[in-house]
Amino acid sequence: MNRRSDLLTNLDWLSIGMYTLLVLLGWLNIYAAVFDDTHSKIWDVTQQYGKQMLWIGTGIVLAGVILLTDSKFFTAFSFVIYGLTIGTLVAVLLFGIRVNGQVGWFELGGVRVQPAEFAKFATALAIANVMSRHGFKMMRFSSLLQVGLLLAIPAGLILLQPDTGSALVYGSFLLVMYREGLHGSILLLCCITIALFIFTLLYSPLAVFGIIIGGALLAFLYYRQNKQELYRILIFLVFCFVFGMFLRWLLKLPVSDNRLLLYAYLLTNIVGVFFVYRRKMKQILLVILASWLCIGATITVDYVFEKLQPHQQDRINNLLGIETDLTGAGYNVHQSKIAIGSGGFLGKGFLEGTQTKFNFVPEQSTDFIFCTVGEEWGFVGSTVVILLFMAFILRMIQLAERQRSDFSRIYGYAVACILFFHVAINIGMTIGVAPVIGIPLPFFSYGGSSLWAFTILIFIFLRLDANRLQVFS
Repeated sequence: MNRRSDLLTNLDWLSIGMYTLLVLLGWLNIYAAVFDDTHSKIWDVTQQYGKQMLWIGTGIVLAGVILLTDSKFFTAFSFVIYGLTIGTLVAVLLFGIRVNGQVGWFELGGVRVQPAEFAKFATALAIANVMSRHGFKMMRFSSLLQVGLLLAIPAGLILLQPDTGSALVYGSFLLVMYREGLHGSILLLCCITIALFIFTLLYSPLAVFGIIIGGALLAFLYYRQNKQELYRILIFLVFCFVFGMFLRWLLKLPVSDNRLLLYAYLLTNIVGVFFVYRRKMKQILLVILASWLCIGATITVDYVFEKLQPHQQDRINNLLGIETDLTGAGYNVHQSKIAIGSGGFLGKGFLEGTQTKFNFVPEQSTDFIFCTVGEEWGFVGSTVVILLFMAFILRMIQLAERQRSDFSRIYGYAVACILFFHVAINIGMTIGVAPVIGIPLPFFSYGGSSLWAFTILIFIFLRLDANRLQVFS
């Protein structure tokens, strides 16, 4: 009895209240998105809102079971849970059903379950277990290898379905690793790689080459404010460029083929390495090595892009403005922006959204549920929903920081980062600032697997937090 009363006292009821509010708001928007006058009863299980009520009810039971479970269970059995989840990801590839071109669901008695959603909390538990071990050093190669494998296995299996959106969620763990000691330069390198990928798709290799040189100069200026050395590196980079232009003229390559400039840059850098080594100019050496990595990333962009699915290529091209296809790949986002824009400042009102009511936006109850928020609740309602999500994520971070256990803190940051990734990308893709990768908006998008997975993810952390006062190291 004392244990149960302690649990009720130590639970973070503010987080539970925000969770409950988000779930209720999500259900209201699902009801609005698929509302049918002939099926207006909220408990009609033939409709999505009726089914979602069942998912919510069972989710509450699931949350209760988690809260009544000893918190040590999640620490002790984290790898067992991770292993079982990996097993389901393998099994779904062999025995799962195909939905929208993806083999990612089990169907049991008419109910579909998506293992990829549950793999997120299982991976978070495994990562927290490894990173909280005594002697773990984030920047040690063996430690990075362990964490990398734990992330790569589920992400790789999910890519085989193929479900690129769910696989990309595992990139959010980089933020967890950064909090636990990952060097900021690695995070910066990832951001630069993404930027170069975008620049290479938008601009010619020659322009990207100029961007890399400019970035190298800015980096050098940041680390060393020495004019003489700056002049030397500037002369060296200009020499690389001129040498590449000379080779292109000598070999009579067409003006549109600028790849040789990149290769010439690499060759002349070899000479630069010896030049730097003899004069011990470490700053220039770092700039050269960094530029090599950038050039390598640029050269591989075409290969990576060609490996994407055709519809994914079309979505990226539409997002970047390379192509404009408002009736094909860009149709969903175009209609979503129309729906959100038509809501104005205060919205059209509950169940009054014309874009929603007449099904102009595909997947409006799942991936594009936010367009219903924008149309019916307007700018004010959309802002309230976004602020509520932000408050909830910040609360997760606040709870994580007060943990005495490393395991609980790391897991708490994983919860916050996964939620942030889902919210930022889902809302971003509905307003046209992020690629359409098909990930749900937590608590709002229709689906039992998503709701259950986020419920498990959050309530495990709330159970760990409730036990924080009993942890002494």
